[in-house]
Amino acid sequence: MSDLQIHRLREFVGELATLVDERPSEADLLQRGSQLLQQLVQHDDWLADEFAQPDPARYQQYLLHADARQRFSVVSFVWGAGQSTPVHDHRVWGLIGMLRGAEVSQNFTLTPQGLSPHGDPIRLEPGSVEAVSPQVGDIHRVSNAFSDRTSISIHVYGGNIGAVKRAVYTETGEEKPFISGYNNAFLPNIWDLSHG
Repeated sequence: MSDLQIHRLREFVGELATLVDERPSEADLLQRGSQLLQQLVQHDDWLADEFAQPDPARYQQYLLHADARQRFSVVSFVWGAGQSTPVHDHRVWGLIGMLRGAEVSQNFTLTPQGLSPHGDPIRLEPGSVEAVSPQVGDIHRVSNAFSDRTSISIHVYGGNIGAVKRAVYTETGEEKPFISGYNNAFLPNIWDLSHG
């Protein structure tokens, strides 16, 4: 694995930690964090195969890094062909950067009648970044844009997303609580400086 450019993830984590340390407003954090994530996902040479494996049954969420104080986490989200999420929320700020393939996100709002689509679907292509948060819009459904191949996005969240109590939503707007967890038991070693 020495041919992987793992330093890209290490540098991203360090720069994001520095940004979070500054305690910027959420709007500033999302704007500046988007720039950092865009720099990371414009290169598709650093994600190890172990964290890029689809599963035929459902999408996969692999933890790549968790801040020691759980201020943020970085995950690879791996979509098998044609896979999608239910309508769900995050309850923390988040950034989604497209690494490989493409995905489509449809935002929703809660109304007295239930869920209602909000705006047109957003298609993320490699190198593009989208933000979510309770302040800018937090309820959406995401799908692999392709029915015949895997897509991978890199997500950054303002907490340990695998442990955050969140919800999926029915068409009537009923919340069903869930905690996503992660699909991997081991993290990538971004701290071994002997490999660059």
